[in-house]
Amino acid sequence: MNFRGASRANALSGMGVADHSKNTFMELQRKKAHRYVIFKIDEKKKEVVVEKTGEPAESYEDFTASLPDNDCRYAVYDFDFVTSENCQKSKIFFIAWSPSTSRIRAKMLHATSKERIRRELDGIHYEIQATDPTEMDLEVIRDRAN
Repeated sequence: MNFRGASRANALSGMGVADHSKNTFMELQRKKAHRYVIFKIDEKKKEVVVEKTGEPAESYEDFTASLPDNDCRYAVYDFDFVTSENCQKSKIFFIAWSPSTSRIRAKMLHATSKERIRRELDGIHYEIQATDPTEMDLEVIRDRAN
């Protein structure tokens, strides 16, 4: 048997999810402490870690401006809205951001790790896969939530 390279993360194995990432998501979900959380893959630690959180008062535009133009990220966004029956509601979106300009290795790593983080973040209502900003603009979010 050849174990050469066994210590490196296999692109097919996916990454682990840091406890801090799960706890930050729970703060968004249960305490409304954040409007959004952006996660990135830390290749050295071989896990998904929190890169940035947004204050509850931040807008969707603040969130989208926080995503890099040429690198992949995972994100959760807590979308508040009012239904046609005038009820205040909230839905949590999981967004897999994989811009077409990002490196192929990054896209592959994010694609193979997505299910793992998605499973760990229990309580997500909708999922969006976006390769450019039009695939996740506010209208798309509104349409999915209603």
